[in-house]
Amino acid sequence: MSQVKPRRGYVDGPYGQIHYRRLGKGLPLILLHQAGMDGRQFDAVHPLLATQGFDVVAIDMPGFGGSDCPAFAPRVEDLATGVVAAMQALGITRARILGHHTGSMVGTEVALSGAVSVEKLVLNGPMPLTETERTTFFTEKLPREKALTPQPGGRHFTDFMAIRERLVAGSLPIERVSQFVLQALGAQAPFWYGHNAGFLYRHEDSLPRIECPTLILTNSGDQIYEHACRAHALRPDMAFVTLEGGGVDIVDQQPHQWVEAVVAFLR
Repeated sequence: MSQVKPRRGYVDGPYGQIHYRRLGKGLPLILLHQAGMDGRQFDAVHPLLATQGFDVVAIDMPGFGGSDCPAFAPRVEDLATGVVAAMQALGITRARILGHHTGSMVGTEVALSGAVSVEKLVLNGPMPLTETERTTFFTEKLPREKALTPQPGGRHFTDFMAIRERLVAGSLPIERVSQFVLQALGAQAPFWYGHNAGFLYRHEDSLPRIECPTLILTNSGDQIYEHACRAHALRPDMAFVTLEGGGVDIVDQQPHQWVEAVVAFLR
């Protein structure tokens, strides 16, 4: 028997339509993807979470996936406004929220907004930054991301495919890597919008203000593993779990271990 797939739908948000995927019954659980991806990032774990008593809603944040983009380069706070609007349109006023990388920042802002009740929060890869790290991104890395534009012969696809293959390092099927590329380059917003929002955000300032029960989830092979450790140093009262190995695609690389860690905290 084939696995049940999430149902897809749209709701109206502040910047246009917001696309989501939903599966399961029980406690509402909102999934927020990392930059350069969309709700399909959670394809490997969405059904697994749904069998654990959760109403799992993976939202394409504004400008990503099938969600309309603001008429400006959004900040994390703007993305959070879109997520809150989607939750309210779906009748979800109380929920658990999990965000990965940039999604963890958006989840933080949703929790701090008070617009909905966040009962528990999972920050999968939070990113408190130093000013040097922030400056390096904007002076060295952001210009390269802005240069990732459509090229004759589709060279931008092959260039980005090479980048994603290096990140995956043979740990996932090439078909899945191809899907990652399509998520990144098929979004409604320019690719650079996501990391631009993430590096503008000051997670180092907002982490101390979180009041709901929170898990910092990371993996030792993540590019921002040290930032998660830094976040835990800021908030040693928060639960902290490290999965061994993996990379930025830990959700696909270790889906069962990832779900086990998430469910153990969210129940």
